[in-house]
Amino acid sequence: MPNDLHIALGLTGAGWHPAAWREPDVRPRELLTARWWLEHVRAAQAGFLDLVTLDDALALQSSDPDRPDDRVDAVRGRLDAMLLAAFLAPLTAGIGIAPVVTTTHTEPFHVSTQLATLDFASRGRAGWLATASPSRWEALHAGRRELPSGEALLAEGAEHVEVVRRLWDSWEDGAEIRDADRHRFVDRSKLHHIHFEGRRFGVRGPSITPRPPQGQPLILATQEGLGADLVLRDLVVFIDRSDAEAAERRARLDAWHPFDARVFTGTPSALADRVAELGTVRLLPAAIPHDLRAITRELVPELQRRGLFRRAYEPGTLRERFGLDRPANRFAA
Repeated sequence: MPNDLHIALGLTGAGWHPAAWREPDVRPRELLTARWWLEHVRAAQAGFLDLVTLDDALALQSSDPDRPDDRVDAVRGRLDAMLLAAFLAPLTAGIGIAPVVTTTHTEPFHVSTQLATLDFASRGRAGWLATASPSRWEALHAGRRELPSGEALLAEGAEHVEVVRRLWDSWEDGAEIRDADRHRFVDRSKLHHIHFEGRRFGVRGPSITPRPPQGQPLILATQEGLGADLVLRDLVVFIDRSDAEAAERRARLDAWHPFDARVFTGTPSALADRVAELGTVRLLPAAIPHDLRAITRELVPELQRRGLFRRAYEPGTLRERFGLDRPANRFAA
């Protein structure tokens, strides 16, 4: 079985098209319930997808980073991705779970402990989709007066990611010895101050959470420059039995709310061709559950028939699924 084809699924609200909530099978009253998210993560799990990302932001959605979006005819409001991931982790198996967390308005210490905890809860299936946030409205919500832009914003994000990695390493493997006879729960020599001093962050450490099962949970991004393990290519998908049906559905939703994104519109077979070319991709269902169902029940079987995609999850961590070794601890002797 080839292991170079990886499919992530991006979940957000009713789907990535802003008018998706109007579709008859969406059930918009359930969008802020745990049931909605668990149902669709388990659907992705049934399709043996590599991982799901849980979308998040610190402001209401807007296509313009300098202005709020005051439209009321699209889904507004969301659940916190990190807390949602913690809920989903013990109720799922096999599939990776990667919340979206910004590097621009969060503290690395908190992010590191939250993701380490998620890795423990999921038994090595945690990921992090790191993003740098250019939105002035998010900055105002976070109380930040000055916001870097361009390369400076990415450099700050890369520094944030580096601090998180060092905090994960601040506990060596086996630091918890739990020796009641010698009255020692931890081996203090295996806990380390990271003494990080950068342009934006100054963090001493060590973390309050032991080293995660993966050593370092898988770090993902959708843009270069953040120091991630893997950069995903995004593709919004409208999938139907024919090109004409998919195009008609997209046109109907676009009439309600114009949508500008990289979009695939077509059949499962044609999408299988595209996915095979991309190799590693994050599919963003335009409307949920329609396009999610098409991904798991039509696209995946087509890829399986071609011998390109798994029929079961292999044992191991999320890092191992992507062919990544467990990182050596930088502080270990």
